[in-house]
Amino acid sequence: MYEPNVVGDWQEYEEHAGLRVRVHRLEAAEPPRGRDDAAAGLAYFSVRVTVENRGARHHGIHLEDGQIDVRVGPDGEGAFIDWRNSQFIEGFDVYPLRRATAVLYAAAPEAALTHVDVQVQLRVDDEWTDRRLWAGGIGAVESTTAAAPSGTCQGSLAHQVSAFLRDQAEPGSA
Repeated sequence: MYEPNVVGDWQEYEEHAGLRVRVHRLEAAEPPRGRDDAAAGLAYFSVRVTVENRGARHHGIHLEDGQIDVRVGPDGEGAFIDWRNSQFIEGFDVYPLRRATAVLYAAAPEAALTHVDVQVQLRVDDEWTDRRLWAGGIGAVESTTAAAPSGTCQGSLAHQVSAFLRDQAEPGSA
């Protein structure tokens, strides 16, 4: 079974010696040029995609809109991509021992940010690479799970585990 990369992992391309890519710095962040009206009520986040060349020759890299897909939540719903605020790699030559980074701003319901999948398909020297997937999440919503009422099914187990650990940590508890 194929398992996705974890956000932060490097993925090497066998067909392009020395070229590798990673998705990293998945974090809650406001876009630099202001929020898009279409993202009203959604939580913004950013993710970086870095291409590194450890090979002996340079490669022409394209990583533009449509080559990065972001899905959120357990059902894999599409996130709103803020193209105006995002920065892509458009026809850049990455020389040996150099990097190029794209920064993508997206928005989704805050509860869905615990599960974020990012799929990347590079174009290298006018050839398409295979799609690669990274999985991760943003911990910004962890506090809402712990604060959930104990009557809810999802929150009750977390609440019970938290209460147990709290009781075990207190001095004098058995």
